[in-house]
Amino acid sequence: MTNGDEVRTVRDITGGGPVRRAAPGAGGLIPSPRGRQRADAVRNRAQILGAAEQLFTERDPLTVTMDQIAKAAGVGRATLYRRFPDPPSVAAALLDEHERILQGRLAFGPPPLGPGAPPAERLAAFYAAALEHLERHLPLALGIRPGPDRFGRATYRHWRAHVRSLLADAGAADPDAAVDVLLSPLAPEVYQFQRHTLGLPPERITETLGRLARGVLPDRRIG
Repeated sequence: MTNGDEVRTVRDITGGGPVRRAAPGAGGLIPSPRGRQRADAVRNRAQILGAAEQLFTERDPLTVTMDQIAKAAGVGRATLYRRFPDPPSVAAALLDEHERILQGRLAFGPPPLGPGAPPAERLAAFYAAALEHLERHLPLALGIRPGPDRFGRATYRHWRAHVRSLLADAGAADPDAAVDVLLSPLAPEVYQFQRHTLGLPPERITETLGRLARGVLPDRRIG
């Protein structure tokens, strides 16, 4: 094989995938099939999540079907099912994208939401941030099946670990039993009932949960 016929694999600087270097005069770097497949997968996922978020917002999230998502996203059913088994899993993936921001604020943000404030104040700040999140993304949260599916999500485990640590830091009795009770007001169905059936404003719900946080946790000051 001559140097002119040689095919070499190099790193694609735009996506990290391999590309093939064509022979001189053949048009330079040609993306490999593997690189194209990765780019297609990223594009398809973005299309699916964008279309699904619109559908979950426009209609009852529990009525959204996989056929509707595939059609709105402009992808085939096989492409959709390779990535997600059902509409709740699509809703969960969308919520994961939004919830990572709140998780970062809990771990690294300024007090009282982040470290450095008394446990009761941190819990009140967590309630306020979580309710703001629900206000923005309630259709997506409702699109996830309640019960074991929701409790098994990484996000619920993260919130549970955070609130349990606040209970323990405050010296509250039986954190393992109390933590899920304190998280129950953040169930999407509860928030939907309060906001859209009873018509309570978000500020009123936030103030009430803030009083709950300060009433349940002992006032243990930092430093």
